[in-house]
Amino acid sequence: MAGEMLAVALGLLVGLSLGALGGGGSTLAVPVLVFVAGLQAQDATTVSLMVVGVASAFGVLHHFRNGNVRLGAGVAFGAAGIVGSRIGLVVNRSLDEQLLLLAFSALIAFVAFRMMRSADRSPQVPSLRQAEREGGEAGRLAVKERIGSKVSVDLSVSGMAKLAGAATGVGLLTGLFGVGGGFAVVPALTLLLKFPTRQAIGTSLVVIAINAAIALAMRGGDVDVDWALVGPFLATVTIGVAAGTHLASGVETARLTHAFALMLGVVAIYTATSTVLWA
Repeated sequence: MAGEMLAVALGLLVGLSLGALGGGGSTLAVPVLVFVAGLQAQDATTVSLMVVGVASAFGVLHHFRNGNVRLGAGVAFGAAGIVGSRIGLVVNRSLDEQLLLLAFSALIAFVAFRMMRSADRSPQVPSLRQAEREGGEAGRLAVKERIGSKVSVDLSVSGMAKLAGAATGVGLLTGLFGVGGGFAVVPALTLLLKFPTRQAIGTSLVVIAINAAIALAMRGGDVDVDWALVGPFLATVTIGVAAGTHLASGVETARLTHAFALMLGVVAIYTATSTVLWA
């Protein structure tokens, strides 16, 4: 019972990451569900999909009000990951639990490294709410103009191939590990579609919600959900998403990314060590 209560409380951190950074939360959700709540690894990945998917959909509403969601791009990116999600699910069902957790710890370490490296590379654009607060309607219109001018989609064959490859890779990770893939979606949107960071974060939540829904549909009745745990965990994750979205509007994204990357590094080490000792 104490472990389940702690897992529910840690849901706030999962939600904070999703809301503020557009990713990383699901890489924290699975270790929390396994090592704190005591779920089996395959069950934890399924529950993670359910919780992160619902919470991400909730977060989309908050980011949309701030003008940070490009819905069409998010839907297209999410739909393009269906094949990858199916492949990931097949691999998930065939892996030994310890091997799955070791692979997941490697993924967490990669996510931490990737977030640390990319923290200062993407252009920072104030949210529409922040711009309106600081500069009134003129500030809001100025940011809208800047956002529109920065989005330039590469429609070449190579550009579309890279985008399709990124979407497939994110879908594969979703099906395999139960993660939304926001840590990969945000860089893809900033580098390939030239989205400003805040729009990439908001749009990535659309992709996460779609990827999670697709992966869950493929799993069907793959897990017997313990709603006494999942319900409160989903509630705290959702609260965290709302708080993270609000936090992102007033705090520099790079600073939040650095802090969360350091925490993920610790989680990666703990996950790998615990898995080896458990085996």
